[in-house]
Amino acid sequence: MREYIMERAKKCGEYIVKTGCTVRACAAHFQISKSTVHKDVTERLCCVDYALYKSVQKVLGINLSERHLRGGIATKIKYESQKERGSLPSE
Repeated sequence: MREYIMERAKKCGEYIVKTGCTVRACAAHFQISKSTVHKDVTERLCCVDYALYKSVQKVLGINLSERHLRGGIATKIKYESQKERGSLPSE
């Protein structure tokens, strides 16, 4: 594996563990694709730093278990903002 790929995987893993962010947020922070971040932290990182890999997997597991809640909150916020703007018909 090339050096810059190993370094990128390690940086992404450290960022995810430090902030507890999602793969999408990490990708936006480093301005790379979600697919690249996911491949880095789920496949490549275990060969570079196994302890960091395990920590990242814990954070990703938490994010996966909370995913349905985040989606519900986002939908609620969307419809509340539409209601405030008057885009929705009044009930």
